[in-house]
Amino acid sequence: MSRDQLQAAYVLHRRDYGDTSLLLEVFTAGRGRLPLVAKGARRGRRAGGSQAALLQPFAPLLITWSGRGEVGTLTRAEPAGRAATLLGDAIYCGFYVNELLLRLLGRAEPDEVLFGAYQRVLTELAAADGAGAPLRRFELTLLEQLGYRPRLDRDAESGAAVQPHLRYVCDPERGPVQAVVADAADAVSGATLLALHNGTTLAGAAAREARDLLRRLLAPHLGEKPLLSRALFAARHRRR
Repeated sequence: MSRDQLQAAYVLHRRDYGDTSLLLEVFTAGRGRLPLVAKGARRGRRAGGSQAALLQPFAPLLITWSGRGEVGTLTRAEPAGRAATLLGDAIYCGFYVNELLLRLLGRAEPDEVLFGAYQRVLTELAAADGAGAPLRRFELTLLEQLGYRPRLDRDAESGAAVQPHLRYVCDPERGPVQAVVADAADAVSGATLLALHNGTTLAGAAAREARDLLRRLLAPHLGEKPLLSRALFAARHRRR
């Protein structure tokens, strides 16, 4: 198979399958999220065992596969660049991004915009300049590409422009509405909404407000099952 038939891809999750194989969930540029079996990937080096080291999360790959059933068979994989080096909190953030895609992205639904956003968030997380802004951008892009992102710069009830000095309650489906009680637990400042809408980096209390808002926007689509990556991140910080 020629190189131009290879698909850009990342491994989102892997687990042992049988005695020598791996069961993968991959995110591809051209075919979206797919389950693939990497047969014999865990054998000794002479029999192809080096493939297991290649098939790691956060590493850009070029792959091909075969099969028409629900689970395909990986037929070729090669590196497409250096893996994103995620250290400390960044690796938990990377697992969080992967878990969002696993939970929210349907299979075989290609999305080049989302694939590009995924590449970007890994690069930004590896830069170690803070995870908040990259994660908020990715979360908003994911919501938009799935058709769930509310408009954040307009009051959903009145249609008026959001004002930075006012506070709003943001419904996941409708969007922000001016808060009746300004200090309500789920109220968010108009300045934070506008910063998210414009892609502006937030810090301090505003960054925490943005994080909590995105959790509320994602919650209806994630369901009741807690995210494992969040639990692991919280456990890491409790141990400090």
